[in-house]
Amino acid sequence: MTTTFAAAAPPPAAAAGGDTITLGGGCFWCLEAVFTELKGVTKVESGYAGGHLANPTYAQVSDGNTGHAEVVQITFDPNVVTLETILRAYFTIHDPTTLNRQGNDVGTQYRSIAFYRNEAQKAAIDRAIKETAASHEWSGTIVTEVKPFTVFYKAENYHQEYFKLHGEQPYCQLVVAPKVAKFRKKFHDFLK
Repeated sequence: MTTTFAAAAPPPAAAAGGDTITLGGGCFWCLEAVFTELKGVTKVESGYAGGHLANPTYAQVSDGNTGHAEVVQITFDPNVVTLETILRAYFTIHDPTTLNRQGNDVGTQYRSIAFYRNEAQKAAIDRAIKETAASHEWSGTIVTEVKPFTVFYKAENYHQEYFKLHGEQPYCQLVVAPKVAKFRKKFHDFLK
């Protein structure tokens, strides 16, 4: 099935350092592996957001009691890639209809969540949710949380570039690699 989306408005002039969006959709290794390959993305960091504990560790977030989700913080040049393209990729590579889970990863730390930094980002996220729902790419109701951005905590160093460094591991082969392959197939014109 082909997904269609409304035409994106021309990107605004890039601010110094580009623009940033923070997204969660299951294990951050999956999201990071995809977004590092997207043309115009200049930086992707795995981390935690949306919870109440300052400076959480992976073990604390994995317990599911911090309120944090595993997320990626994506810095991009809007003159090269639009936020709409980033959001299309986001809603393609994770299932936004499963509450507090992605596949076998279960818990609030794996929820679908998008953090906006301004009203333009919020509007783009809301549009992407409506377009994704209308596309019927996923069966079920989209449960992605849309929240204002407050703080991002960078994950431990061993989580950064995890798929690139450990792609041979079973989890990477069974979970991350298929999402990367799906992304490469659907977004081949947007690859670096």
